[in-house]
Amino acid sequence: MKVKISKYQGAGNDFIILDNRKGSIDLSKEQIKLLCDRRFGVGADGLMYLDSSDKFDFSMKFFNADGNEGTMCGNGGRCLVAFAAHNGIKKFHFQAIDGEHTGKVLKYSPKTSEVEIRMIDVNGIKEHSPKSFFLNTGSPHLVIFVDNLQDYDVDKNGRLWRNHPMFKGGTNVNFV
Repeated sequence: MKVKISKYQGAGNDFIILDNRKGSIDLSKEQIKLLCDRRFGVGADGLMYLDSSDKFDFSMKFFNADGNEGTMCGNGGRCLVAFAAHNGIKKFHFQAIDGEHTGKVLKYSPKTSEVEIRMIDVNGIKEHSPKSFFLNTGSPHLVIFVDNLQDYDVDKNGRLWRNHPMFKGGTNVNFV
């Protein structure tokens, strides 16, 4: 099967995007993982389908680089709206796994666009510890305040918290 692949970048995250409005693309977890692999594939933080929708202008299906379906990604959502605009879609009311969103193209050009999206409202911030907080922006985030970010082992601690058993399905980890 031949599939046209597009690659978009938003605020440092990069994504492979596939136009699946005809519903003919159904990549396996392993295929997605291989495409997102930075050494042996295209390389990306995630892969998204632009799917058709009966209730919305389109829908977003997001996969993490490991091939598992993921939660809403704000940077990914903005990239998907830009991709939709570049593919002739004029309105940007779309559905993602966490609900509905509205996008807006602020500046359009054929190669790059400036886009904003309306995310779901955060329903509260839960204190996890005196120096960390948990919130859900459409995807779960643990925000940890550290004394000296430059001396902090972000990779080690990020992996530890991202896959900690207390966060079913994992969580994004941000250090401030």
